[in-house]
Amino acid sequence: MALEVETKDCNALSDAEISDMADLCADHPLPYEAGDLSKQAEEWVLCCEALDNGRLRGFAYYTLERIGGTPAIIIGLGSITRSSRRDSVMKGMVTDLMHRAVMAFPDEDVVVGLRMQTPDGFEMLKTFNDIVPRPDHKATGEERAWGRRFAKRFGISPLRYADRTFTAKGKGELPCAFDFESSKPESIDPEVAAFFADLDVANGDVLIGFGWAMSEDLAKFA
Repeated sequence: MALEVETKDCNALSDAEISDMADLCADHPLPYEAGDLSKQAEEWVLCCEALDNGRLRGFAYYTLERIGGTPAIIIGLGSITRSSRRDSVMKGMVTDLMHRAVMAFPDEDVVVGLRMQTPDGFEMLKTFNDIVPRPDHKATGEERAWGRRFAKRFGISPLRYADRTFTAKGKGELPCAFDFESSKPESIDPEVAAFFADLDVANGDVLIGFGWAMSEDLAKFA
C-alpha cells in the first residue's frame, strides 16, 4: 500500500487516532500523551496525517488563516516517526499542506511558520522561499515583525520572545513544536545548527522559523 496523506478537521479525530499519535510520539524527544494531543485538537482546526500500510507515520496540527490579511499556514505540534521513509512522509505532508493552501488562497503567496527545537525541523521549510532565519542573512525589520506575529499566534509572551534570534524561552514544560529527525544529520548546515546552540531544550525553548510559498509554486498543487 502506498503512503497515504490526508487532512481532516481536528474535531473529527477519533480517540483511536489520538492514541496512535501518542504511540508515535512515545519514544521521541517530545513524547506527547493522549491528553496533550486531545487538548491541542481543541485548539487547532486541521490535522494532517500520513499513513504507510495503514500505520500512522506522521501528523501535524495546523490552521489556514490570515495574519493581518496575509494568507498563512500555521503549524502547531506534530511529529514524524524515525522510519526509513521519514523523508517521503515529510514530502507527502508538505504536498498536502500546499494543496490545502492553494485551495484556500488561490493566486496568493502564503507564509508558513512553525516552532522547532532542533535544526532538523527546517526540513519542513526547505522547499519554500526566503526562509527566516537563514545563514548569511540579517533579518529585516519586516521579517522580525513576522517572527513576532507568529510568536503571538502561538501564544508566546513578548517577554519570552527574542525577535533578533527568533527564539522563545520555555516555561519548563513540553513545548508544542514540530518534531522531526533528519535521516542525514551530516547534511545539516553547521550555521543552521548554530541557531539552536543557546536553546534550553529541557526548559521548552523553541525557535520560530518561517518561509514563503509563492503563488506560482502553489499552482502546481491545485
